[in-house]
Amino acid sequence: MSLSLRPATPADLPFLLALRRQTMTPYLQAAGMPCDEASHLARIQYHFEAARIVHWQGQPVGLFKAVWLAEPQYWYLIQIQLAPQAQGQGLGARLIGDLLHQAAGQRVVLSVIHSNPARHLYQRLGFVPFAEDDKELWLENRPAG
Repeated sequence: MSLSLRPATPADLPFLLALRRQTMTPYLQAAGMPCDEASHLARIQYHFEAARIVHWQGQPVGLFKAVWLAEPQYWYLIQIQLAPQAQGQGLGARLIGDLLHQAAGQRVVLSVIHSNPARHLYQRLGFVPFAEDDKELWLENRPAG
């Protein structure tokens, strides 16, 4: 499986907006969360310096964005989005597995909209709920020990 990441640039914004519309709009609508262009763009630009374009089989197919937060000391998996043709191929598990390896014993945190089936992947990879509201579930992966 040819999988690689590269830093996102402003030239990637049209791709990222299209990807976000395609992969997130139904879940955002179901949760009653904003899904207009400005909201999509704001989410993409949040920690844009950490954004990585996922390439698979020579094509851009996704976004992966994670940062280390010194306070309160955890890795925050901000976004992982894969185009439909790249879903179900093990890419998400590999990307998250690489982050867990990089975290090397540090806590990793993410949030997922309740209706998003990606939460099953996260739970399969060992993430457990620690907080929720009516729209989102917050999950963490704390290494044993």
